Amino acid sequence: MAGWTLARIVEVIERRFAVTYTLRGVSYLLHRMGYSQQVPTRRSIERDPEAIAGWYRRRWPSVRG
Repeated sequence: MAGWTLARIVEVIERRFAVTYTLRGVSYLLHRMGYSQQVPTRRSIERDPEAIAGWYRRRWPSVRG
């Protein structure tokens, strides 16, 4: 899944409204509108919560010391 970068937002604004902004200008506008920079949580599609819980029960005590 691709995230929205400032460069992509600049491009959408330019295409849709025929207005050109700099990256910094778009960042300022988004901030004034209440948007904040967020980094997506990256997790594997194949993530297995039961296997993780089992690892913590069996292996973590020896790793932790």
